[in-house]
Amino acid sequence: MKGIFPGRRLACWLLVAALLLAGCGRDQPVMFAPLPSDAVVIVIGDSLVYGTGAPRDSAWPEVLAGRTGWSVVNAGVPGDTSAAARQRLAGLLDAHHPDAVVIAVGGNDFLRDVSLEQTRSNLEAMIRESRAVTSHVALVAIPERSLGRALAGRLADHALFGELARGHELAFVPSAVSEVLSRDELRSDRIHANAEGYTVIADRVAEALAEHGWLSPAHQQAYR
Repeated sequence: MKGIFPGRRLACWLLVAALLLAGCGRDQPVMFAPLPSDAVVIVIGDSLVYGTGAPRDSAWPEVLAGRTGWSVVNAGVPGDTSAAARQRLAGLLDAHHPDAVVIAVGGNDFLRDVSLEQTRSNLEAMIRESRAVTSHVALVAIPERSLGRALAGRLADHALFGELARGHELAFVPSAVSEVLSRDELRSDRIHANAEGYTVIADRVAEALAEHGWLSPAHQQAYR
Protein backbone atom coordinates (compact mmCIF):
# COMPACT_ATOMS: atom_id res chain seq x y z
CA MET A 1 0.00 0.00 0.00
CA LYS A 2 1.34 3.39 -0.91
CA GLY A 3 0.75 6.51 1.18
CA ILE A 4 -2.48 7.13 3.03
CA PHE A 5 -5.64 5.18 2.28
CA PRO A 6 -7.94 7.21 -0.06
CA GLY A 7 -10.67 7.46 2.56
CA ARG A 8 -8.22 8.56 5.24
CA ARG A 9 -6.63 11.06 2.85
CA LEU A 10 -10.04 12.57 2.07
CA ALA A 11 -10.82 12.85 5.78
CA CYS A 12 -7.52 14.67 6.35
CA TRP A 13 -8.23 17.16 3.57
CA LEU A 14 -11.73 17.80 4.90
CA LEU A 15 -10.32 18.42 8.39
CA VAL A 16 -7.75 20.89 7.05
CA ALA A 17 -10.41 22.69 5.01
CA ALA A 18 -12.71 22.95 8.02
CA LEU A 19 -9.92 24.38 10.17
CA LEU A 20 -9.02 26.91 7.50
CA LEU A 21 -12.63 27.99 7.11
CA ALA A 22 -13.04 28.32 10.86
CA GLY A 23 -9.91 30.43 11.06
CA CYS A 24 -11.10 32.70 8.27
CA GLY A 25 -14.45 33.16 9.98
CA ARG A 26 -12.83 34.34 13.19
CA ASP A 27 -10.84 36.96 11.31
CA GLN A 28 -13.80 38.57 9.59
CA PRO A 29 -14.90 41.87 11.20
CA VAL A 30 -18.53 42.39 12.14
CA MET A 31 -20.01 44.60 9.43
CA PHE A 32 -22.34 47.57 9.88
CA ALA A 33 -24.24 49.89 7.56
CA PRO A 34 -22.30 53.08 6.77
CA LEU A 35 -23.01 56.02 9.03
CA PRO A 36 -24.38 59.21 7.47
CA SER A 37 -21.73 61.79 6.65
CA ASP A 38 -23.11 64.11 9.34
CA ALA A 39 -23.44 61.42 12.01
CA VAL A 40 -23.28 62.31 15.70
CA VAL A 41 -20.71 60.09 17.39
CA ILE A 42 -20.05 60.04 21.15
CA VAL A 43 -16.58 59.02 22.28
CA ILE A 44 -16.65 58.28 26.01
CA GLY A 45 -13.54 57.67 28.06
CA ASP A 46 -10.86 59.16 30.30
CA SER A 47 -7.86 61.48 29.84
CA LEU A 48 -6.73 59.64 26.71
CA VAL A 49 -10.02 60.64 25.10
CA TYR A 50 -10.01 64.13 26.61
CA GLY A 51 -6.56 64.75 25.14
CA THR A 52 -4.40 65.31 28.20
CA GLY A 53 -0.84 66.09 27.14
CA ALA A 54 -1.71 68.03 23.98
CA PRO A 55 -3.69 71.12 22.91
CA ARG A 56 -7.44 70.56 23.26
CA ASP A 57 -8.05 70.54 19.50
CA SER A 58 -5.43 67.80 19.10
CA ALA A 59 -7.40 65.19 21.07
CA TRP A 60 -8.10 62.15 18.95
CA PRO A 61 -11.92 62.58 18.85
CA GLU A 62 -11.36 66.05 17.35
CA VAL A 63 -8.91 64.62 14.82
CA LEU A 64 -11.36 61.82 14.03
CA ALA A 65 -14.04 64.44 13.30
CA GLY A 66 -11.72 66.02 10.77
CA ARG A 67 -10.97 62.65 9.18
CA THR A 68 -14.63 61.67 8.80
CA GLY A 69 -16.81 64.78 8.81
CA TRP A 70 -18.80 63.34 11.70
CA SER A 71 -19.92 65.51 14.60
CA VAL A 72 -17.82 63.85 17.30
CA VAL A 73 -18.66 64.54 20.94
CA ASN A 74 -15.53 64.34 23.08
CA ALA A 75 -16.88 62.87 26.32
CA GLY A 76 -13.49 62.19 27.88
CA VAL A 77 -13.01 63.08 31.55
CA PRO A 78 -9.51 62.82 33.06
CA GLY A 79 -9.36 60.30 35.86
CA ASP A 80 -12.53 58.47 34.90
CA THR A 81 -12.86 54.80 35.68
CA SER A 82 -15.32 52.54 33.90
CA ALA A 83 -17.73 53.08 36.81
CA ALA A 84 -17.61 56.87 36.44
CA ALA A 85 -18.02 56.69 32.67
CA ARG A 86 -20.95 54.33 33.13
CA GLN A 87 -22.67 56.87 35.39
CA ARG A 88 -22.24 59.63 32.78
CA LEU A 89 -23.34 57.65 29.75
CA ALA A 90 -27.13 57.85 30.14
CA GLY A 91 -27.04 61.65 30.29
CA LEU A 92 -24.86 61.82 27.19
CA LEU A 93 -27.18 59.52 25.25
CA ASP A 94 -30.21 61.59 26.24
CA ALA A 95 -28.51 64.87 25.36
CA HIS A 96 -27.03 63.93 21.98
CA HIS A 97 -29.16 61.07 20.54
CA PRO A 98 -26.06 59.70 18.81
CA ASP A 99 -25.81 57.67 15.64
CA ALA A 100 -22.83 55.83 17.17
CA VAL A 101 -20.97 55.38 20.44
CA VAL A 102 -17.26 54.65 20.86
CA ILE A 103 -16.23 53.34 24.29
CA ALA A 104 -12.58 53.87 25.27
CA VAL A 105 -12.15 53.47 29.01
CA GLY A 106 -10.51 51.09 31.48
CA GLY A 107 -6.95 52.29 31.96
CA ASN A 108 -7.66 53.93 35.32
CA ASP A 109 -9.35 50.73 36.48
CA PHE A 110 -6.08 48.89 35.88
CA LEU A 111 -4.00 51.60 37.55
CA ARG A 112 -6.26 51.54 40.63
CA ASP A 113 -6.54 47.77 40.86
CA VAL A 114 -10.28 47.68 40.23
CA SER A 115 -11.32 44.06 39.93
CA LEU A 116 -11.49 42.75 36.40
CA GLU A 117 -15.04 41.52 36.94
CA GLN A 118 -16.14 44.99 38.01
CA THR A 119 -14.56 46.54 34.94
CA ARG A 120 -16.18 43.91 32.73
CA SER A 121 -19.57 44.53 34.35
CA ASN A 122 -19.33 48.29 33.82
CA LEU A 123 -18.26 47.95 30.20
CA GLU A 124 -21.02 45.48 29.45
CA ALA A 125 -23.58 47.82 31.01
CA MET A 126 -22.28 50.64 28.79
CA ILE A 127 -22.51 48.40 25.75
CA ARG A 128 -26.12 47.49 26.55
CA GLU A 129 -27.13 51.11 27.18
CA SER A 130 -25.50 52.24 23.95
CA ARG A 131 -27.08 49.39 21.97
CA ALA A 132 -30.50 50.51 23.20
CA VAL A 133 -29.92 53.76 21.28
CA THR A 134 -27.89 52.66 18.26
CA SER A 135 -26.56 49.48 16.66
CA HIS A 136 -23.24 51.24 15.98
CA VAL A 137 -21.15 50.64 19.08
CA ALA A 138 -17.36 50.37 19.06
CA LEU A 139 -14.84 49.39 21.70
CA VAL A 140 -11.27 50.72 21.78
CA ALA A 141 -8.75 48.34 23.34
CA ILE A 142 -6.76 49.61 26.33
CA PRO A 143 -3.32 48.20 27.24
CA GLU A 144 -2.96 45.84 30.15
CA ARG A 145 -0.94 47.14 33.08
CA SER A 146 2.63 45.90 32.80
CA LEU A 147 5.69 47.79 34.01
CA GLY A 148 7.99 45.44 32.15
CA ARG A 149 6.20 45.89 28.84
CA ALA A 150 5.98 49.65 29.39
CA LEU A 151 9.75 49.92 29.99
CA ALA A 152 10.43 47.73 26.95
CA GLY A 153 8.08 49.76 24.75
CA ARG A 154 5.95 46.71 24.00
CA LEU A 155 2.55 47.34 25.55
CA ALA A 156 -0.23 44.91 24.62
CA ASP A 157 -4.00 45.20 24.65
CA HIS A 158 -5.78 43.74 27.65
CA ALA A 159 -7.57 40.58 26.55
CA LEU A 160 -10.84 41.81 28.09
CA PHE A 161 -11.54 44.20 25.23
CA GLY A 162 -11.23 41.65 22.45
CA GLU A 163 -13.40 39.24 24.42
CA LEU A 164 -16.14 41.85 24.86
CA ALA A 165 -15.97 42.95 21.23
CA ARG A 166 -16.35 39.38 20.00
CA GLY A 167 -19.00 38.44 22.53
CA HIS A 168 -21.17 41.47 21.80
CA GLU A 169 -20.33 41.71 18.07
CA LEU A 170 -18.98 45.24 18.32
CA ALA A 171 -16.79 47.25 16.03
CA PHE A 172 -13.33 46.79 17.55
CA VAL A 173 -10.28 49.06 17.55
CA PRO A 174 -7.23 47.03 18.58
CA SER A 175 -3.67 48.18 19.26
CA ALA A 176 -4.14 51.93 18.67
CA VAL A 177 -3.50 53.02 22.26
CA SER A 178 -0.94 50.28 22.90
CA GLU A 179 1.05 51.30 19.83
CA VAL A 180 1.16 54.97 20.75
CA LEU A 181 1.99 54.50 24.44
CA SER A 182 4.79 52.11 23.47
CA ARG A 183 6.65 54.81 21.53
CA ASP A 184 8.54 57.59 23.30
CA GLU A 185 8.14 60.05 20.42
CA LEU A 186 4.33 59.76 20.55
CA ARG A 187 3.93 60.30 24.32
CA SER A 188 3.78 63.38 26.53
CA ASP A 189 4.35 61.17 29.59
CA ARG A 190 4.10 57.48 30.48
CA ILE A 191 0.32 57.29 30.20
CA HIS A 192 -0.65 60.09 27.80
CA ALA A 193 -0.04 60.81 24.15
CA ASN A 194 1.22 64.03 22.62
CA ALA A 195 -0.43 65.73 19.64
CA GLU A 196 1.29 63.44 17.15
CA GLY A 197 0.29 60.40 19.18
CA TYR A 198 -3.35 61.42 19.30
CA THR A 199 -3.28 61.82 15.52
CA VAL A 200 -2.00 58.25 15.20
CA ILE A 201 -4.80 57.01 17.49
CA ALA A 202 -7.40 58.87 15.42
CA ASP A 203 -6.04 57.35 12.23
CA ARG A 204 -6.09 53.83 13.69
CA VAL A 205 -9.66 54.35 14.93
CA ALA A 206 -10.79 55.61 11.53
CA GLU A 207 -9.11 52.67 9.78
CA ALA A 208 -10.70 50.13 12.11
CA LEU A 209 -14.17 51.65 11.83
CA ALA A 210 -13.84 51.73 8.05
CA GLU A 211 -13.05 47.99 8.11
CA HIS A 212 -16.30 47.48 10.02
CA GLY A 213 -18.25 49.42 7.38
CA TRP A 214 -18.92 52.60 9.35
CA LEU A 215 -17.42 54.65 6.52
CA SER A 216 -18.60 54.03 2.96
CA PRO A 217 -15.93 53.99 0.20
CA ALA A 218 -17.25 57.32 -1.13
CA HIS A 219 -17.12 58.84 2.37
CA GLN A 220 -13.55 57.63 2.84
CA GLN A 221 -12.51 59.08 -0.52
CA ALA A 222 -14.06 62.44 0.30
CA TYR A 223 -11.93 62.83 3.45
CA ARG A 224 -8.58 61.56 2.21
